Amino acid sequence: MEIAEITVSDLPDDAVVLDVREPGEWAAGHAPGAVHIPLGEVVGRLSELPETDGPLPVICRSGARSERVAAYLLANGIDAVNVAGGTLAWAQAGKPLAADSGDPYVL
Repeated sequence: MEIAEITVSDLPDDAVVLDVREPGEWAAGHAPGAVHIPLGEVVGRLSELPETDGPLPVICRSGARSERVAAYLLANGIDAVNVAGGTLAWAQAGKPLAADSGDPYVL
């Protein structure tokens, strides 16, 4: 199954995205509109997925883990797309980052 991708330039700075990175990665820096559900918890937390007007953008560090989650969501009837390049591409594009404490950066 080919998973649709969206580029960070096609997402608004305040886009609602599903961030599937680990807690330490999330704490260091994430998109301000992101909802955090680590990869290993997605299956048990489907009821917590954010509502979006279109496909749910799924993001990780570089795009590999989020592609797996997007494939899982699609297989289970949830419209999702992978964010190409992940949070690294988000940061490189100069998009805003939020952090749990201190200055945000991407792990």
